[in-house]
Amino acid sequence: MINKIKEDLWQINFKLFGSCVYLLKKDKEFLIIDTGSEWNREELLSELKNLETNPEKINKVILTHNHFDHTGNINLFKKAKVYGSKEDFKSKKILDIELLNKEDFKIIKTPGHTKGGICILHKNVLFSGDTLFHRGVGRTDLPNSSPDEMADSLKKLEKIGYKILCPGHI
Repeated sequence: MINKIKEDLWQINFKLFGSCVYLLKKDKEFLIIDTGSEWNREELLSELKNLETNPEKINKVILTHNHFDHTGNINLFKKAKVYGSKEDFKSKKILDIELLNKEDFKIIKTPGHTKGGICILHKNVLFSGDTLFHRGVGRTDLPNSSPDEMADSLKKLEKIGYKILCPGHI
């Protein structure tokens, strides 16, 4: 299902378990935040087509953290540069998030759900991955999770001036 959030921003969510995927159009470029799970692949391709785009048109992919429900479709975006935190991603195919153009995005390190979890602030929109949801916070009972780090990350987010929250799951 597609939800239009702003003129240049759409949320894609799925019937089967997977993260929300966000499509952001900036000038003539398309950027994806998180890719959903492999279970969502066909539905993701269909929804991208409904938005008059396809994986070949995606220039950048940003991953909020390294869990299968957020990274399952990376290989669809063959022409895109893929970014993630070096704390979560050791693959040379995934570029360090520090290399992303900071002019457009503020990267906020938010460990807790994972060691390398990040949130992304773009204008007044906060893409929070699994750190912060509309009705709660991400799990900290998984391997590599930390309740103490999550508490610190949430304090950091309280100070951020955003108007729209785009979480990893609805």
